[in-house]
Amino acid sequence: MDEKNKLKANTGKRLSLFRFAAPSHFYFLAQAMTPWFFAIALLLCVAGCYVGFFIAPTDHQQGDAYRIIFLHVPAAWMSMLVYLVMAFWAAIGVAFNTRLSSMMASALAPTGAMFTFLALLTGSLWGKPTWGTWWVWDARLTSELILLFLYGGFIALQSAIDDPRRADKAGAIIAIVGVVNIPIIYFSVQWWNTLHQGSSINMKSAPSMAMTMLVGMLIMVFAFWAYTIAAALMRVRCIILERERGAEWVKDLQESAR
Repeated sequence: MDEKNKLKANTGKRLSLFRFAAPSHFYFLAQAMTPWFFAIALLLCVAGCYVGFFIAPTDHQQGDAYRIIFLHVPAAWMSMLVYLVMAFWAAIGVAFNTRLSSMMASALAPTGAMFTFLALLTGSLWGKPTWGTWWVWDARLTSELILLFLYGGFIALQSAIDDPRRADKAGAIIAIVGVVNIPIIYFSVQWWNTLHQGSSINMKSAPSMAMTMLVGMLIMVFAFWAYTIAAALMRVRCIILERERGAEWVKDLQESAR
């Protein structure tokens, strides 16, 4: 009997989690979680900036100009990671016809585009004192710019199609095809002779930077990741209300808000 009760309890827990796949249930979960992730992002961002701009030592070659990496590197990492997550949700939405998955992909795209633009902007600010120029058609810079175009194409295509289901399918094609650009960005400094320096953090060897620098950079990565979750949850709530505006629960929500 005990084993049967445990099995029923576990099955009940799994079913209770699956109910959040419905937009009507996920909306309220997102509403509860969004402020917490925004607060975490703010605290981590303040801590990361303090470590990066005030505690981390001055680089012996680049001086204080190197401190832009505390924004540039986390933004570049997030630009690639968010795209992979966006493509994953887009593919799940098309393959299994799950509305919430496609909504999550749409909600992630603007934040990914923002991080890509931030990576390019801070890279230019770092490149001017380091390389003597704001921009070069370097393999990594060019592939990162292509990533920005992919985000823009995904957003523009979905906005141009009125039918949400057709828009989701069209956007998913761009997202999935564009995944091939991610390894090109990551391995570009190894595959081609580029101006862009190689990775300072390698899984096969110890980091080539001071521990304080590494800690500050990782804190900023977690801050950006928390912000991404918060922004995506906030945006997906708006998408849910827009697409489910004819549902009874949305009408009840509008009535209670008046």
